[in-house]
Amino acid sequence: MMQILIAPDKFRGSLEAAEVCHAVEEGILFAYPDARIIAIPLADGGEGTTKILTDKSGGKYISAEVHDPLGRLMNASYGLSGDGKTAFIEMASASGLKLLSAHEYNPRLTNTFGTGQLILDAIEKGVGKIILGIGGSATTDGGIGMAAALGYHFLDENGKILIPIGESLSKINSIDYQNADTRLLSVSITVACDVTNPLFGLNGAAHIYGPQKGADPDMVKELDRGLQNLTKVAKKAFGKDVSDVPGAGAAGGLGAGCLWFLNAELKEGVGIVMEQTNIAQHIQDSALVITGEGKVDEQTLSGKVVKGLADLCGSYDIPLAVVCGTLMITPEETRSAGITYAVSVLNRPMDLDSAQNNAYTLVKDATFNLVRLFFCNK
Repeated sequence: MMQILIAPDKFRGSLEAAEVCHAVEEGILFAYPDARIIAIPLADGGEGTTKILTDKSGGKYISAEVHDPLGRLMNASYGLSGDGKTAFIEMASASGLKLLSAHEYNPRLTNTFGTGQLILDAIEKGVGKIILGIGGSATTDGGIGMAAALGYHFLDENGKILIPIGESLSKINSIDYQNADTRLLSVSITVACDVTNPLFGLNGAAHIYGPQKGADPDMVKELDRGLQNLTKVAKKAFGKDVSDVPGAGAAGGLGAGCLWFLNAELKEGVGIVMEQTNIAQHIQDSALVITGEGKVDEQTLSGKVVKGLADLCGSYDIPLAVVCGTLMITPEETRSAGITYAVSVLNRPMDLDSAQNNAYTLVKDATFNLVRLFFCNK
């Protein structure tokens, strides 16, 4: 009996990763009823990561009252592993763009304080390890909001404590860490990060991601100068410049903030999820791996679920098939990425609403056809 591993990301706007698994499984069994199927939903460190890791560990969800990106009280949740030793937190649940209306987007005024509150709550639960996903932020505060929730103070030239928001970055003259929570020293924090941008500069947090959070050109320049200033002050306080570490610019500079204020480790999000789900062993035991996501493009080939799986499958010489909503890479790119077969699920002209509403059936049908191709004699 042939084993087929299903390991997709979500199809944003239409199917969660677990739903993609179900659709793919239906397509496989229709084409190859005797297949042995292993289904493992994946994520790249962004939305959905907490659920996948919490469920995989047999854990539970914890709710905590925190402040949203604009300082309003709300309830946010995070995952706690079955053994109670690891917390799985998504910064977007407390500091995400999804929590704001479009007219509220303003990275000068938003901050990551709520994310720090979730970290604090997890520490108070006695965890020894935190896995923090930092995708989907509404912020460009360099992590100072998060740090403030954990006891750090950011002072201006007169020694006055600044409100830890984006517009304060350029005013920071010193960092007071005397009241920082000492329990941070005994907690291992791994940050799931799916981008490699530096903290500042034309490829940095403000210039690349600021506009989608509501920053106009002048605000982008202001925030970029602020992140440069934070780097200067933090380097003096902590003795290290992390601004060029790949991922430092993730989530509005929260990547760098985690390195400075939490002594965290930045890792590729998909790598963390694959490690936690023991995906490598399942790949070795499979005849075919099927993955997918809503759009496969050049960004997919640099740190997303599909690329992570392609690398692993290549190391074990196991074929990888990709089903997706939109296929935007060339045959040459497909081959060089280590993808055996890639197909869009769109089998006829249709608008976006129709594609999203029919995504489950489209994924199932595309999977049927690709499995027949791989196992036509079965």
